[in-house]
Amino acid sequence: MVISLVHKHKQILAVLVLIVVVLVIMVMRKIDQTSGTAVTSSAISTASASSATSSALPLGAAPVQATPAEAQPEMRAVWVTYMDLDMSGASNRSQAAFQKKYDAIVQNAKARGMNALIVHVRPFSDAMYPSKLYPWSHLVGGTQGVNPGFDPLAYMVEATHKAGLQFHAWVNPMRVTLNGLPSILSENNPWNVFRSDPKRKDWAVEYNKNKYLDPGWSGVRDYIVNGVKEIVQNYDVDGVQYDDYFYPDQNADFDKASYAAYCKSAKGSPLSLEKWRCENINALLKATYQAVKAARPDAVFGVSPQGNLKNDLEMGADVSVWCQHSGYVDYICPQLYYNYDNPVLPYASAAKTWKNLVTEKSVKLYFGLGLYKIGTDADKGSWKNSTDTIARQVETGRSLGCNGFMFYAYEDLISSNRKQEVQNVMKLFT
Repeated sequence: MVISLVHKHKQILAVLVLIVVVLVIMVMRKIDQTSGTAVTSSAISTASASSATSSALPLGAAPVQATPAEAQPEMRAVWVTYMDLDMSGASNRSQAAFQKKYDAIVQNAKARGMNALIVHVRPFSDAMYPSKLYPWSHLVGGTQGVNPGFDPLAYMVEATHKAGLQFHAWVNPMRVTLNGLPSILSENNPWNVFRSDPKRKDWAVEYNKNKYLDPGWSGVRDYIVNGVKEIVQNYDVDGVQYDDYFYPDQNADFDKASYAAYCKSAKGSPLSLEKWRCENINALLKATYQAVKAARPDAVFGVSPQGNLKNDLEMGADVSVWCQHSGYVDYICPQLYYNYDNPVLPYASAAKTWKNLVTEKSVKLYFGLGLYKIGTDADKGSWKNSTDTIARQVETGRSLGCNGFMFYAYEDLISSNRKQEVQNVMKLFT
């Protein structure tokens, strides 16, 4: 009997051991199966993503890399010209009227996908703000030098930021008048200040019936830079921009006095007029850049030159220096106001040229696109019946890796004649 009980206990123990072994094997298999499933799913997911990316790209194109989290969003700005802000002919030039006008600009731009405004704050050596160097603009006072009784720039910056958009102060550095506008220059306009001073009378020049400041004089460059410093120190602007108005053309009559003074004082052989002019503009940009960074390190300084490099050089703008060296600009925005069929400088070719020109990593590249040409006879009528030219230009710019776009100009952004074209661009911003 004892032997029988022992025998039965051995059988029970054997069964228990067998059960334990089976359970262990089942658990191990489950772990292996789970691990294998996870690896397989990951591999399938990766393969699917790779396949999807490849099918969406042109043959031979490299996959687009993921955008780093810290990368800045694509620039989508519109130029707000002095005409858009003009209150000079209005019967009501009150603060409330101006603010209502500007509020509409902000809301219309935001509704069309813009995230920045490039606003004209100094178009004619004047100011849309109280300045110690420049007179009040006729745009808000009716006549140049007349105080409108409020600070337009302070409100514009505040309203733009409140809407979640960037504000860049657009400055014409040397222009005093253009085609007779403004018709009256105040006593404290730099033109009158310099011309009435025997020591500085050549700092301001009249050329082809227009008036300018001559950047060939270091005093003029300092004056312009101090004007920018005044803006950046007193207002929370996100940036400052110079446009393409530098030297008016190649004619030596423009700066005869300043160039003669330079040649007289030069040590060794003087630079040619073209090279000297480029050096003057380079010095102006470098000083402006330094002034902006000193006053507001987070603010940016940029230039929007003509899209034709030959034309730029003729105006004293050696853009290759700015695009290939640090310390001149934070961004460059060539005005590529050409369509794909332009016989002299087609858009696709110009865009590639500028992309290759910008080699300094700290310089961002934006493309300026011309809404104002849509539906017009410009470029031998090649903009006629256009509905998607600008949209295709955005896609081309993105394929080249530019950092964003600036559209000229606000009036055209809201024009009913350009509505379809603008809507097609907006679809790319969603």
